[in-house]
Amino acid sequence: MNIRASDRPARNPGRHGTTVLDTRALNRATLARQLLLDRAGGPVLDAVAHLCGLQAQEPQEPFVGLWSRVRAFEPAALSDLLTGRRVVRTHLMRRTVHLLTADDVLAWRARHDSMLRQRVLGTYRRELDGIDLDQLAAAGLAVMADGEPRTMTELTRTLADRWPASRPLGELLVAALVPVAQSPPRGVWRTAGGVRNVLLSSWLGREIDPPATDAADPVGQALVRRYLAAYGPAATADLRAWSGLTGLPAAVSAIREELVSFRDERGRELLDLPDAPRPDPDTPAPVRFLPAFDNAILGYHDRTRIIDDDHRGLSVAGERVVLVDGRVAATWTVDRQDTVVVTPLHRLSTVDRTAVAEEGRSLAAFLSDDVSHRVRVVAN
Repeated sequence: MNIRASDRPARNPGRHGTTVLDTRALNRATLARQLLLDRAGGPVLDAVAHLCGLQAQEPQEPFVGLWSRVRAFEPAALSDLLTGRRVVRTHLMRRTVHLLTADDVLAWRARHDSMLRQRVLGTYRRELDGIDLDQLAAAGLAVMADGEPRTMTELTRTLADRWPASRPLGELLVAALVPVAQSPPRGVWRTAGGVRNVLLSSWLGREIDPPATDAADPVGQALVRRYLAAYGPAATADLRAWSGLTGLPAAVSAIREELVSFRDERGRELLDLPDAPRPDPDTPAPVRFLPAFDNAILGYHDRTRIIDDDHRGLSVAGERVVLVDGRVAATWTVDRQDTVVVTPLHRLSTVDRTAVAEEGRSLAAFLSDDVSHRVRVVAN
């Protein structure tokens, strides 16, 4: 990706001489890494890979996320990647559905196995009491070995002769025990399609990479580097919040000498790749419209670099948001007349309202075939 690094100003050294990055500096770094400061050129597949995937439980939302990040983005490019099996929808980070490249899913899936199981069991421990998970996984693999897509309900019914159908067996299988992909038309542009799951190895024609046995955790090391490239500078707590993985200390320790260290204004240590972009905090930030559950917000434990604590709940409630000067300043939706409706969270200046309306018209043109490209910014 062609991420441009601006000149990096000196910042006040903190205790022990460690450079302190204030909230605005972290904001501009986040925008640059997330392709929200300058839209990226190049293939859509490269953008999906750079971002370490996009959260995608709402199947149409990644199209807006990529429109805001990729220059001249065409929805067909992403749809073709899905139907061409180069990008897949699957449960991974935090047990949520993500849109990831096929290569990343195959490389990362085994590293997430334990976390996925633990998260499903944390939700359904009582309902799943007494079930041998290894036996259930083997039975699920046998059922799905033919490569035919199946719904969770179909899987549960198929296994009902061995386990009670009232238990969430299908969800356990597809969210944790068996590596699967959600097959198209789910996730294709402007196409409705229910969730149908297919064995990942069957869908991609390749087996997932086996679990690593090296104590230094090479897959974890790759995850750390990739995360910092797309989200850094960041604390280890941010890394955990993004991935859902708790067992990455060995990976961080193994590559620590490769990294640079900063502090935030609260004194937390922030790690980063030495040559990653950290733009001047005064770099202008354009208005950007983000989809529901965008990882530019959810990819951190401390989200204050991009959203005020008073509005933190918006990010987990599925609200679509608007960035003004790099921060969440409004929510947006589309009404029945295909009008993009923007509701500010605080008073916007005349200049900012004009910029929001202009970007909103561009979004309306992207989302709808209606030539009027309507946008309405609710009065402050």
